[in-house]
Amino acid sequence: MTKRKNLGIWMDHSIAHLLECTDTAITTKTIESKFTHQVKTESLEKGESLMHAKEQQLHASFYKEIGEAIKHFDSVVLFGPTQAKLELKNILAADHHFDKIKIETCSADKMTETEKNAFVREYFSAN
Repeated sequence: MTKRKNLGIWMDHSIAHLLECTDTAITTKTIESKFTHQVKTESLEKGESLMHAKEQQLHASFYKEIGEAIKHFDSVVLFGPTQAKLELKNILAADHHFDKIKIETCSADKMTETEKNAFVREYFSAN
């Protein structure tokens, strides 16, 4: 029997903490959105519609980068305080590259690194 590759992702619209869960450790990688407060302010000065277009473009890029990381796993849990996890899940559900990956979402508040690690370890030990 092969080992399942498990990944927990705590995320909001600005950052994603990817926590790879193995029997012995949790390895963390961070992906940050390029849609920063500064970008928002600069694009808003040029018009609200431009700001929304820039936001959509940069969020799509952010989600694509996370999706590329997810492709190497068998089971993924997306958790965090915002709707970003549901937006990403819907994008991935429409892409057939992710059909064989079990992807679930859970609501979670802001968490410390220790709390995120405990959440991921508990989640995958129960599933």
